[in-house]
Amino acid sequence: MLGGGVLVAVNVYASATEGGSDQQSGQIATGQVLSAPTVYCPDIGSRLTDVPDGARADVDGELAQLDQQIAAAYQQLKESAAAIQQNPGLADRTILDPLKEKRSESLQRIADAVDREGDRRPQGLDDLAACTLRSSDQSGGQSTAPQDSATPSQRASAGAGVGGQGGNGPVAADYADITTVQPNVTTPAEQPGGSTGTFASSCGVNANGLFNSDNVIVAPGVSNGAHHFHDYVGNQSNNAFASDDDLANADTSCADQGDKSTYYWPVLRLQNGRQERDAEKPGGGTEGNAGQIVTAKEVTLTFEGNPSSKVTEMPRLLRIITGDAKAFVNGPANANASWSCTGFEDRQLKDKYPLCPSGSDVVRTFKFQSCWDGRNIDSANHRTHVAFAAADGSCPAGFRAIPQLVQRIVYDVDAPSLQDGGRTVPLFAVDSFPEQLHKPVTDHGDFINVFDESLMRKMVDCINSGRTCGAGADEQPPSQSADPVPSESASPENPPSDTASPVTEPSDTAAPADPPAESESAQPSEPPAESESAEPSEPPADQPATGTAPTGNTGLPRVYTSSSPKKSSGTTSGGGDISRPTERPETPTPTSTASAAGAAPVGQETPSTAPQTEPQAVQGDLAETGAHLWPALLGGLLLASGFVLLWRTRWTSS
Repeated sequence: MLGGGVLVAVNVYASATEGGSDQQSGQIATGQVLSAPTVYCPDIGSRLTDVPDGARADVDGELAQLDQQIAAAYQQLKESAAAIQQNPGLADRTILDPLKEKRSESLQRIADAVDREGDRRPQGLDDLAACTLRSSDQSGGQSTAPQDSATPSQRASAGAGVGGQGGNGPVAADYADITTVQPNVTTPAEQPGGSTGTFASSCGVNANGLFNSDNVIVAPGVSNGAHHFHDYVGNQSNNAFASDDDLANADTSCADQGDKSTYYWPVLRLQNGRQERDAEKPGGGTEGNAGQIVTAKEVTLTFEGNPSSKVTEMPRLLRIITGDAKAFVNGPANANASWSCTGFEDRQLKDKYPLCPSGSDVVRTFKFQSCWDGRNIDSANHRTHVAFAAADGSCPAGFRAIPQLVQRIVYDVDAPSLQDGGRTVPLFAVDSFPEQLHKPVTDHGDFINVFDESLMRKMVDCINSGRTCGAGADEQPPSQSADPVPSESASPENPPSDTASPVTEPSDTAAPADPPAESESAQPSEPPAESESAEPSEPPADQPATGTAPTGNTGLPRVYTSSSPKKSSGTTSGGGDISRPTERPETPTPTSTASAAGAAPVGQETPSTAPQTEPQAVQGDLAETGAHLWPALLGGLLLASGFVLLWRTRWTSS
């Protein structure tokens, strides 16, 4: 009886406190979450708005080295977490003080590089050398980052472990149920003289698996300059060492071969324990970017007009970065990538990953700057040569309107099970700098214009004349909003909507006949990082906020799901194809799966006629439960046998 009771108690306690294996979820106790630190350092690139051309290469190299120093310090912080918790002063002596010394040396070299060109030596850089530790539920920068909207009690109730296979996020508080978000997308009013046409380019979904952890815009000539992996579509020669000539002479995955532009963004991963080819490489698993890379279901590249003026041609080799890869510590001033779900794109999130009801796909949207200074194809901080238009479409003084690139990326991924740390249905998150903890607010996109000049003229003429042109222009996409919207035509009387839904939805089948092999630039000889943040350039003012679900007839789609998580298949070794999730079952079972933020969706087979937004418990199947609780079953049998033996002994003795 005693042995059976102990078996039952120990096994039940272990099962109740189990958070999944490290490989599955990487969760740690919630009590450690709210104090889990990250490294915050003042951003240097944002201060260097005027660097002479002759010093650019040296300055870019030093900025990349500064990012490498932060990444190394964060890795050291993770490895020393237990010791630092016992002795907080250890962090200053072993991590922050040495980091400050290294940063001071880099900042000195930056100042020297500018000084050698006869330009005024930058002042005040030494004051930016010191770094601090910040709790993972705090933000840095000039304002409170939006991801901090969840309270500590909400995080605790959501089981918000540090999570992620790299141990640095995401957490449950980084997700929100899209059905609880109020519509927040506004469309600029059309004005006389505006340009209402659209031009689409169809460049595939990177099905050939072109990835690397470089960033030729912010860290040219530096391997692993991004410290996270990018998806590439369009230009097939983009790596850290690509020259302008290399880009101009490259193959392209775009259907119109006149578009050799390069479009890239951080990959999306499932935190499911899958070992990708970058699992032990810089930029990948060694820097916390682990799990299965998901290939997009659809990528739409649309160039839109300006509501108040005609647009002018983009200069060839113009570089634009939208969003901020360091927004978690810098603050949200430059964060403008949006997250939503198909069927709900009239509501956008900037600081949360969306939990989409079954049958709805995850959508990432990037709206790029659409005003150009008329002179430069790049700037020292990679931002000040372009700007966002104001709400009425007007550009800042001295800037002119150019076509606005809108990237819309759709993923067939299921809403993760948050209450068990993604063990039942895996978490998903974008790759990030290690210290940015995979926060959705750090999402960003990059673009280099390598359009043929004749095709660029065609684009501008199409947009200014109010037509719908480009690859796939004949394919009109279905409405992506929850409520019916008017169809978009090419006439000024009915201008295109400025929502995330594009006017055209090009086919994603175009790919080069002989796709190039994966870039091997993930192995750094000088592994720095990108700096994709800078002074604000009037980003869009609409800052979505989560709210309560609309009442009454919302027009939401019927919710479907299967009773078990979606299977994945594919190969991951060598240079083969990246493993990808299979398509959803063709005959789904109705259910109510939409969960509130901080709660996990479930796959039960109970029919429902409307979406269910109440929190649902996540449970494994019978086989899994039995595998975890068989010692308790054995203990129960021993305990029962003891009672029987005791009863028979007492009866016999009486």
